[in-house]
Formats: sequence, structure tokens, C-alpha cells
Amino acid sequence: MGRQAGIDNTTILRGTVVSAIPRDTDRSHYLAVVAGDKPGQRLRLAAQPVVIGRSAPADWILEDGEISRTHCRVSLVLDEVLVVDLESSNGTYIEGTRLTAGSVLPIGARLQIGTHVIEHQWLSRQEVEDLQALSQDVTKAGQYIQSQLPKPMRSGPVRCDWALVPSARLGGDAFGYRALTERYTAIYAIDVAGHGAGAGMHAVSILNILGRGALPVTDFQDPANVLETLNVMFESKFHGGMSASVWYGVYDSERRRLKFGSAGYPPAFLVPAKRERAIPLETPAPEIGVKRGYKFTSSRIDVPPNSSLYVFSDGAYQYAMKDGSEGTLDAFVSLLLLPPVAGRTEAQRLLAEARGRAVSEELEDDFSLMAFKFL
Repeated sequence: MGRQAGIDNTTILRGTVVSAIPRDTDRSHYLAVVAGDKPGQRLRLAAQPVVIGRSAPADWILEDGEISRTHCRVSLVLDEVLVVDLESSNGTYIEGTRLTAGSVLPIGARLQIGTHVIEHQWLSRQEVEDLQALSQDVTKAGQYIQSQLPKPMRSGPVRCDWALVPSARLGGDAFGYRALTERYTAIYAIDVAGHGAGAGMHAVSILNILGRGALPVTDFQDPANVLETLNVMFESKFHGGMSASVWYGVYDSERRRLKFGSAGYPPAFLVPAKRERAIPLETPAPEIGVKRGYKFTSSRIDVPPNSSLYVFSDGAYQYAMKDGSEGTLDAFVSLLLLPPVAGRTEAQRLLAEARGRAVSEELEDDFSLMAFKFL
């Protein structure tokens, strides 16, 4: 028999086929990959213990250079899921704590081995089917969001590269930029609260409106006016309770001035050519759709030659770190001041830095970042 775990309702283990959930069984214990190779893969646990590893003789094989050949064993004992590390090189973790003895993996808790994050789920047959359908929807939503993003700007006085890496759960991150006139360039970023296809589609709705300039009676050169109009159009109670954080800026190439406003979005940062400091650009305000009639404000800053602007969502820095701490905005901002790396764009450099510091290369939330250069 094959040794690699399968996907969906049937999982093939070494020497054994675990078939679809029996009709007389309402709920079962599952291990589900939420980050790593083939997110969404799900294994139903039965009486036979399962050894997870990188290659045979492991029962469930995950392609990951940081996982040992036989990394850990998972058993179902008296309706509890028990995890034992098999003297792996890089350790086995439950909710960030390294195992030193057999430990229970509670329902909803996450197991981490190498760059993989695996969640213990307690599901009925119908819930498994629903999750499989949702996974397909999320994949399609992620592909659609990627198709709506702008092309990097490689030439001209304003240049930009970007990175968007959706998490396994797909959030509502989106961004864009467009020339309003020869003189003015609009820059915008969106993060819809929550995960799943609904959040992604809500973000794309806002993205398309900003990209096409389809806001009535709105001055797109005025960030405060743009945010106020979005706040009216996307009032949370009329959009399934969803809210969105937004950062919007307009660069004036003649005056070398950036006007900006934000609504619940993390500050963008302007970094001068010498990279000695990072200047936060934020106008504190609630998220779009939360507070009817809110009067947003905007601010402005002069942009010296060869300055860089970084606009990113909280998924760029909010994740568990290898040292056991939680990522912070300040820690990520320190990465902005590091010198460029030959052969990599700034967005690629910062994504690699984040992955290098995080517990898992597959980050917990969408990573979205735009890196501008104003020549």
C-alpha cells in the first residue's frame, strides 16, 4: 500500500486504508494541515497510532526539510489525542511549547513540526464535507485576489514591488496604486477583518472601487474624503458585519509630497535614503464601516529623494517567533532599516526576513506589503 496520507475523506496509511467516515459515526478526531505542504489535507485518527515524518517508515509523510524521518507519534487514547516526540532534531511543539514528554493535544489546539502547523479538529461527516467545499472556495478567492493586483513598477520616478502571500485561511488583504494624473499617484491598502472567501471578496470590492475611481462625488486626491465615502458605502451592518482597515495616500511628484490618511490600518513608514530612521505615517481612526458619520483626517509629509515607503498589513509582523515571543510592529520596523539584498526586491527581502524569524515559514495571517521607491 502507499505510505503517503491522502486528502479529503480517505487517508492511506502504511499498510492500512482508513476509509471515509462510517455512517454510524457522528464525530471523529482529525489532524488538519493549516500551514505547510498541502494546507487543507486532513487525516482521521483511528485506533492505530500514526507516525508523522519526512519519509518512510513514517505513516503520514510531509515534505519538509525541517521534519525528521520519523518525527512524532500521534495516538488516540481514551478519546484523547496524545502526541509523543520521537527524538526529532527540531522538536515537536503544542501551542508553542516544546514537548519533553507525551502530551495531550486538545481539540482546537495546534501542533507544530518543522514548518508545518497541524490543528486537532473534532468534526462530523457533514462538517468535513463543508470544510472541503470552503477550502475550494478559498482557493478560488485567493486566485481572484491575486489577479486583481497591479503589476510592479520597475521604471519611472516612482517604483514599487510587492508581496502578497495568503495564509492557509485566506484573509482579506488587498492593495493597489494608480496614476490619478501625471502629477499624482494614489496608493491604497485594505485589510478586511476575518478570514475566508467572504473577507477576500469584500476586500476586492473595495479594491476595485478605488482602482476604477468609482466613488461618487469624491476627490481622490484627498485621503480624508476617500475614507469618508468608503465609510458610507461599506457600513458594516449592510455588509454582513464586516469592517475594513484602509490606508490611502496620494503622492505629488512636483512638490515631492505625500498626503495620507488611515482607518484602523497599521502605519506606513517612510525611510530616508540613509536608512537611519523609519517615520510612521498614520492618522488614527476607526475601521471603515464601524462608526457612521466619522470625520476622517489626513496629514502630509515631504519625501526626500531616494526615500522608500513601506505599506503593510498586520499579518507582516503578527506571528509567533522562534524565540517563543510574539512578533511586534517595532521588531518588523527594524527590518526596514536593513540594507537591500542583491538579487532580491525589497518585498522579497522583507518576506524572507519575516519567515526567518517566525516559528513557521507559513505565516499565521496573510502577508501583504508594498515597497515604494521615490527617486
